[in-house]
Amino acid sequence: MGDRLFTFFGAFLGHSQAAILVSHTLLTVLVVLLVAVVATQGMKLVPRGLQNVMETYLEGVINMGAGVFGEERARRYLPLIATIGLVVFVSNMMGIIPGFESPTSNINMTLALALVVFVYYNFEGIRHQGFVHYFAHFMGPVKILAPLMFPIEIISHISRIISLSFRLMGNVKGDDMFLAVLLMLVPWIVPLPAFFLLFFFGILQTFIFMILTYVYLAGAVMMEEENKH
Repeated sequence: MGDRLFTFFGAFLGHSQAAILVSHTLLTVLVVLLVAVVATQGMKLVPRGLQNVMETYLEGVINMGAGVFGEERARRYLPLIATIGLVVFVSNMMGIIPGFESPTSNINMTLALALVVFVYYNFEGIRHQGFVHYFAHFMGPVKILAPLMFPIEIISHISRIISLSFRLMGNVKGDDMFLAVLLMLVPWIVPLPAFFLLFFFGILQTFIFMILTYVYLAGAVMMEEENKH
């Protein structure tokens, strides 16, 4: 399609939105799996290379969660948060490379990620608090206001799906468009500072998605402690 930017996968599969999304999503998954395999192959007591990078990353994810709801819970949810972080980061970085497109610039990808977070933190809330107690919290502390508070809380939680998905998609899409315009105007040395800037923005968007996931999980599993305070 003439209104879409060139991508290497598009040259073979066609430049339809579905083909671009599926091919780049699969590439993202393959890169994440490759990183995981290489980092855990021949692990040493004193880490080196990619093992050292990944261990540093995992410690950073734990420290991030420890500041939200304690190290023990942060370690419990480490597989989810760390995996989401890797997928979002690799996807964000893919759009910086000419000839590729970020899957996270497509609402279908970001919506899927947001739904995973939404379903999981509600599941954890119900598992820890019990079905009745979890949803009773939505009614607020004043019983007379329960008919008003319950639909407001439901809408508030559903809005998190929109917030997570559109925030990530909008920022990554904007970065990709900025880079595309810049490369068309000045395709040589001048865009190099923009690559570093977009790299930083990609890390920032990954961090925001991860910390919000931790915050939503904390709100779901720590209701009892909040009520005591």
